[in-house]
Amino acid sequence: MAPSTPLLTVRGSEGLYMVNGPPHFTESTVFPRESGKNCKTCTFSKDGTLFAWGNGEKINVINVTNKGQLHSFDLPKAVCLEFSPKNTVLATWQPYTNTFANKLHLKKINDFVLSPGPQPYKVAVYVPGSKGAPSFVRLYQYPNFDGPHAALANKSFFKADKVTMLWNKKATAVLVIASTDVDKTGASYYGEQTLHYIATNGESAVVQLPKNGPIYDVVWNSSSTEFCAVYGFMPAKATIFNLKCDPVFDFGTGPRNAAYYSPHGHILVLAGFGNLRGQMEVWDVKNYKLISKPVASDSTYFAWCPDGEHILTATCAPRLRVNNGYKIWHYTGSVLHKYDVPSNAELWQVSWQPFLDGIFPEKAITYQAVPSDVPSEEPKVATAYRPPALRNKPVTNSKLHEEEPPQNMKPQPGNEKPLSKTALKNQRKHEAKKAAKQEARSDKSPDMAPTPAPQSTPRNTISQSTSGDPEIDKKIKNLKKKLKAIEQLKEQAATGKQLEKNQLEKIQKEKTLLQELEDLELGI
Repeated sequence: MAPSTPLLTVRGSEGLYMVNGPPHFTESTVFPRESGKNCKTCTFSKDGTLFAWGNGEKINVINVTNKGQLHSFDLPKAVCLEFSPKNTVLATWQPYTNTFANKLHLKKINDFVLSPGPQPYKVAVYVPGSKGAPSFVRLYQYPNFDGPHAALANKSFFKADKVTMLWNKKATAVLVIASTDVDKTGASYYGEQTLHYIATNGESAVVQLPKNGPIYDVVWNSSSTEFCAVYGFMPAKATIFNLKCDPVFDFGTGPRNAAYYSPHGHILVLAGFGNLRGQMEVWDVKNYKLISKPVASDSTYFAWCPDGEHILTATCAPRLRVNNGYKIWHYTGSVLHKYDVPSNAELWQVSWQPFLDGIFPEKAITYQAVPSDVPSEEPKVATAYRPPALRNKPVTNSKLHEEEPPQNMKPQPGNEKPLSKTALKNQRKHEAKKAAKQEARSDKSPDMAPTPAPQSTPRNTISQSTSGDPEIDKKIKNLKKKLKAIEQLKEQAATGKQLEKNQLEKIQKEKTLLQELEDLELGI
């Protein structure tokens, strides 16, 4: 059995060592620190009980549970390590020669991806198009490679210079991101991309993405029943799709280019790393509710802890050679542990100890930030560039891009409850009274053409007439005040601000308030 708390492996110019996971974050005695800069590679077994590393001279294997060394191999050139699923074989990579047990006879195979999980193993292969013929991806089940009907599924498509193939956890379907090097429409410098779905039962489809632009990231939920895509010109959209490729939930737009499901699949992090500022959105994807919005600036690495509660972000070399270090977060946004590498040192790798599925049960989601002893840091807000001629003038609130709120935070003007019988009766009386007034006005002015009744009352146009009755005038003034507040809420929602439940309820009452205002004004 592996320890109940995941260990953290840290590899850098300070050497290779392990750190105890939450809540202690102290250096572990399981593994004595390996000093020096020759630690080229390290890895855990799938269940976390074994650990192997290379120090430039040998490959060593220890048992994490009892801290005992199991093997040592003279392989100074090995640069990649991988344990077999049953911990019986350690594969090492270095310049080598290979043999094969089975072969797929298919011309011009450009790429392939093996399915995860246990047998039966499956493989997805990609063959690029040529001479007007389309590219295609085919799915096979090992070792059934021969015969015209050996393929489980086939999907053909044009506009593909290269593809990225993503199996789901249950190996029942593959998502294919097809990319071209050049966008012939001229809409993008980065080529054109399309997303395709292929299932092992033969079903396939093109995933329709509502916004044009690049596809930044596509990830499967661990349940293998849905996936999330981040796509479109900035600010990018993020949408969850089901296995029919129908959209399930739209997160709107924002500064994001990556998505990460928690190990249990109940939490989703949308993040903007790389050339973005490190903003993260943590979502409860069972109830589609926003949990927190932390910021991890300059992060080059992100990983969920196997317990499904903690998150690791790190800034590593050679991607960034300054401000190296790592942070451990709770998904509610609290930083529980922080380590900054000395200015004369570098951090190369940080990784969680893996655990088998089911070791950590799924816990109920909390929305309140957990307490932390680490001082909170206010993220630096970068101000937009202003030309010298405008620097002494008032700042306007204009935006280059208006962000679209998530679908459950958008105003829903068509969701008013149906009118009751009494309300319908009053509405008919009001319409009859309104028609009678229009007819009376026409009778008083026979020489003038009748003015048609307005079809609807503009929301931003409020009559300034008075009734002479102070009580009615007071009611009219209060209604106008409420309608003005609703307009302000709708403008805030349009800019992407998250509204409270009571604020959304106020917006839904707009039609009723307009009707009440019109009734009072017609009685003048």
